Amino acid sequence: MGKFGEGLDQAVEKAFTRPAPKSAGAQMRYLVRQLGGTKAVAQMLRISQRTVERYVKDQIKKPRPDLAARLEREVKGRWQPQVRARAKAKAATTGGIVIDARARMGYTAPIGSTDQDRIRHLTVALPPHFAARLFDAQEHGASEARLQEIAADGLKEVYFQDGGRRAGSLEEVRFTDVEHIEFDL
Repeated sequence: MGKFGEGLDQAVEKAFTRPAPKSAGAQMRYLVRQLGGTKAVAQMLRISQRTVERYVKDQIKKPRPDLAARLEREVKGRWQPQVRARAKAKAATTGGIVIDARARMGYTAPIGSTDQDRIRHLTVALPPHFAARLFDAQEHGASEARLQEIAADGLKEVYFQDGGRRAGSLEEVRFTDVEHIEFDL
């Protein structure tokens, strides 16, 4: 997953009402409850069933770095699904999404104007329909490039064209080099 996908996940995680389990044993017990057994967890994490059982009993406390990353990603992906769904629905219907980006942005414009890309730091509130498009694309497994495209369309409409009041002939805005991206609901 790239910067945009991770940024969207982090924005939704801010809506959690309780922190996700931190220790390896607590994370493993949570996954065992969610998936209904140690065998399913072992297959998902690509480790042995016995290893899962040892984590559940706190016989092993510190996982390898690669396993720790997979474990955390799987727990956070399943943590508080109703809270996650409510946050996404609110952003997609009423709240919108705020994008804070420091990136090299270029655009396609008619002849006679400059299309030179340059680094910009923008903090822009995108309307709800762009939040809906971003979350929908993410749920359907869109590529990082597609998520960038949707965010760039939002910036084009809201920031560059100011809702149709200026730069009407602007055809396309694109991210060429993203240094920092953060989303907030």
